[in-house]
Amino acid sequence: MTRTVLVTGVRGHIGARVAAALAGDPEIDRVIGVDTEPPSPPRGRDGGRDGPVLGRAEFVRVALRGPDLARVIRDADVDTVVHLSLVSGSGDRQAGGTGGGRSAMKEHNVIGTMQLLAACQRSATVRRVVVRSTTAVYGSSPHAPAVFTEDTEPVEVALHGYARDATEVETYVRGFARRRPDVTTTTLRFANLMGPGVDSPLTRYFSQPVLPTVLGFDPRLQFVHEDDAVEALCRTAGTDHPGVFNVAGDGVLLLSQCARRTGRPVVPLPSPAFRLVGGLARGARLVDFSPEQLTLMSHGRAVDTARLTAELGWRPKYGTAAAFDDFLRSRGGPGHLPLAAVDWLAGLVTKR
Repeated sequence: MTRTVLVTGVRGHIGARVAAALAGDPEIDRVIGVDTEPPSPPRGRDGGRDGPVLGRAEFVRVALRGPDLARVIRDADVDTVVHLSLVSGSGDRQAGGTGGGRSAMKEHNVIGTMQLLAACQRSATVRRVVVRSTTAVYGSSPHAPAVFTEDTEPVEVALHGYARDATEVETYVRGFARRRPDVTTTTLRFANLMGPGVDSPLTRYFSQPVLPTVLGFDPRLQFVHEDDAVEALCRTAGTDHPGVFNVAGDGVLLLSQCARRTGRPVVPLPSPAFRLVGGLARGARLVDFSPEQLTLMSHGRAVDTARLTAELGWRPKYGTAAAFDDFLRSRGGPGHLPLAAVDWLAGLVTKR
């Protein structure tokens, strides 16, 4: 039975939501949320900030790389650790950005996770560890399979950025699982998050007045709604589900379909020009597009979630299209036409 849960990364939107949801579970005695700063109130559907943050969960100001984390785990007799503080960039608001450059991001993601796992390894009470990862570990490549399963090896090994960090983190998690076979270790690889409260490089891209795309490419994209992400994390935090699981909404959307749903004009650019625009946008802090995000916008990525459904006896409530539509509605965009209707209208325009 789960007694005391420690959640890292509660400064971010998803971390705060997970901590609050777990704190509302009557079967859990205590939830401790740790981060370097407390969370901000969540974004409401009207764009404002309102609502509870951590509920009855306790906040403790602790850095992953500091010595105090092990003390918190020991003193609170923590039995479940939910690690959610992986960041995809210095401005990643989902996990509370590092506020520094690439070196600070890597130190936070990789070294911070190593310190956390070391603390868990020394603990006599920890019995379950859940780690948030990303489908970016599979990469995006013209040579990639149509659909990735958890056992698919990436065609091209990530050499930099968030995908590289996540790959290294998963390596350390597997090492921890071998050293502590008595601890149930779960790794959840999430597709790109969508929803009213999600503020990420991809949601900021779709919020721009004009959408640049890569000329000649129409990548398949897959999303997971924030509500489903929170549900998956809470389910794996409450009961034992060892292994690695893809988490994504059913179906895919082509980038062109996403663009039509936003109602914004599209500007196709040659690949070098698209990368230049992406670099300029990063410099202007409009969209923090990492190299792996730029690759995703060329080749896309889709994953299979059959293992998750079989293991948890549950599947995400929102499909990819529904998650994207809910995001658009929260930002005042169209997002209300069903996919078939959008494609039918596009076909009429093409025929004319």
